[in-house]
Amino acid sequence: MAAQAARTSFPALLAVQLGVAIVTLDISLTSTALPAIAAGIGASATSTIWIVNSYYLAVVAALLPLAALGEIHGHRRIFFIGLVVFALGSLGCGLAGSLPVLAGARAVVGVGAAAVSATTPALIRSLYPPSRLGRGLGFYALVVGVAFSVGPTAASAILSVLSWPWLFLMGVPLALVSIALARRDLPATERNIRPFDGLSAALCAGMFAALLFGIAGIAHRSGWLPVGLALLAAAVCGWGLLRREAGHPAPILAIDLFRIPVFALSSATSICAFTIQGLAFVVLPFLLQFRLGYSQVEAGFLITPWPATLVVLTMVAGPLSDRIPPGILGGGGLGVVTLGLASLALLPAEPTVIDIAWRLMLCGVGFSFFQSPNMRAIMSSAPRDRSGGASGILAASRLIGQSLGAAVVAICLSLSPERGIDAAIWIGAGMGALGSAISLSRLLPGIAGARKAP
Repeated sequence: MAAQAARTSFPALLAVQLGVAIVTLDISLTSTALPAIAAGIGASATSTIWIVNSYYLAVVAALLPLAALGEIHGHRRIFFIGLVVFALGSLGCGLAGSLPVLAGARAVVGVGAAAVSATTPALIRSLYPPSRLGRGLGFYALVVGVAFSVGPTAASAILSVLSWPWLFLMGVPLALVSIALARRDLPATERNIRPFDGLSAALCAGMFAALLFGIAGIAHRSGWLPVGLALLAAAVCGWGLLRREAGHPAPILAIDLFRIPVFALSSATSICAFTIQGLAFVVLPFLLQFRLGYSQVEAGFLITPWPATLVVLTMVAGPLSDRIPPGILGGGGLGVVTLGLASLALLPAEPTVIDIAWRLMLCGVGFSFFQSPNMRAIMSSAPRDRSGGASGILAASRLIGQSLGAAVVAICLSLSPERGIDAAIWIGAGMGALGSAISLSRLLPGIAGARKAP
């Protein structure tokens, strides 16, 4: 019992969750404040998109190599280094005097964020006993949800009294507190001693960076040549990576884990669900502001029922995932999200606030019963010495899904500004139905009884 209590010590959990909160809040603050940053730095609104793009390219490229380094050198060490890099990058953002410098500093922040994101689920698995893993991952989802939700409000509050560099500079002392807690309280984690393959890491980074660049190019209709070259580069890097890591017991891309049916299906469910999230939180402002005529502030408040419901019910879904199969919770949850999105697409021409709120609450209810159980399924189905690979896939599936969702909205709106909003919402509903079916397939006897992680 003493050992178990030590594994779930409050200071260690605080160190992990504070790091997660800082990283999540950072990207939420930045996305909200892009117009203010553009005005302050003297750049066009279009060019400032690279502040976000450089961050995401760095995160996606670094995620799986850093997850592999976590397995080899210890998740605690990579988490700690990630926080240090994040703090240095944030300081660089606050001191940047031009757009290229700021974009470069955001890429540094992205590498630090990737290290934190790639190791956090593995650290939570090491801190919680198996019987309470769902509770731990549920609290992780709660912290992410709260940090993401308060970002727009926090950005508005900061910018009302301070200039845009303080959006980044205020994160530095918070990161230093998390660094101090991690150094003092986080226990060492198990290590999977093996050589680190730099070429495989480079191929993996190139594959995901090129894929994300191609997706962004499709979304912004950049032309077939740059998009085609990016997707070709992603395919070539992927082919080279698979050839190089064929037969490897612990590949960076974690192909070995996809041989575990529950892991593969849970990862596919995750991509579907986060495609919905990325799609919804991009298309909702268009629906509320451009079609229904609400102001930006009013639209922000109207979107709140989704994340607020998610935050509250995540505390219920986390413990439930320790007792109820994730196939049931995830399948039912995404089914509810599908109903919520379909009802949103069928809004009356002049809806009331209540008409909008209950539909978004329905989506929040469904998403809350997917998120924690699905994370638990991914982490618990992988062998303990492959927690880093599972953690990296978990984070990568979220980022890829969100990128796909945003791209779907951009494509729909560019093809038809009038009907694009409805088309995007219906595509989201279809992804919800697909995700629900994939999740429920985890209950099939041949899959449910497949090999579990030791």
